[in-house]
Amino acid sequence: MRFSFAEGMTHADYYAPLAQACEAAGYTSMTIADSLIYPQESDSKYPYTDTGDREFLLGKQFIETFILCAHLFAVTETLRLTPFVLKLPIRPPVLVAKQASSLAHLSKNRLGLGVGLSPWPEDFAALGVPWERRGKRMDECIDILRGLTQPGDEPTFFGYHGEFFDIEPLQQCPAPTERIPLLVGGHSDAALRRAVRKGDGWMHAGGDGEELDRLLARLAEIRKEEGDTRDDFEVHVISYDAYTLDGIKRLEDKGVTDCIVGFRVPYIKGPDTEPLETKVKHLEQYAENIIAKANG
Repeated sequence: MRFSFAEGMTHADYYAPLAQACEAAGYTSMTIADSLIYPQESDSKYPYTDTGDREFLLGKQFIETFILCAHLFAVTETLRLTPFVLKLPIRPPVLVAKQASSLAHLSKNRLGLGVGLSPWPEDFAALGVPWERRGKRMDECIDILRGLTQPGDEPTFFGYHGEFFDIEPLQQCPAPTERIPLLVGGHSDAALRRAVRKGDGWMHAGGDGEELDRLLARLAEIRKEEGDTRDDFEVHVISYDAYTLDGIKRLEDKGVTDCIVGFRVPYIKGPDTEPLETKVKHLEQYAENIIAKANG
């Protein structure tokens, strides 16, 4: 089992020391939240909390995802970073491919690129991208990412002609030396199937245990339907089972490869008041009591 530390919506200055503490404690990864705007007016609902309220995002410090990844890669040596998840279809895919391959090169292949649909129509409007047919746009973005980030000693030329993007053959250099894992987020059936058909893994966004079991069972069904027998397909989940050794064994038996763990409820209004020292203490205690024993 691999372990990812999640700490979003906190003080921007905390991320570098937290990443260094994660690496020293033995975590495989740290998740990186993605948020571009907070609209003054919106009636949109957040799909991964009971109330759908989004006011917990107001005033929170979000460093742009790729910039924060570059900063954290520069102060660590082995820690993997997994955007959780990058709102892909609101971004130009050629630019995302360049950003991702650049990070992969500079970090020596420590990027696991989580991608998903933004739940906010306002994100699409602010970036000048239609909300309609966003799933199909997402599929094309993934195809372009794949084509432009093919690993190899020499970059190849890649062109694409789809419904939304028409790209004449081009290359980006340097090419990654290893495949950049694309980890698809989302709980819909379409998202699960996209993870299997186009991704290298799936990222769970949270919820109760019963819902997680349903999603894992459905993911297994889709993999069987699609003839997917990969043994390196990644399954990242948030679960209370990740906080006990017996629970981790249950998650492993269900096909989970990566546990995403955090030590406070992030969906709170107002600033994060927990001191950095407390955060480091919590992640170190978990590493000592769980990670070391689970993988010892």
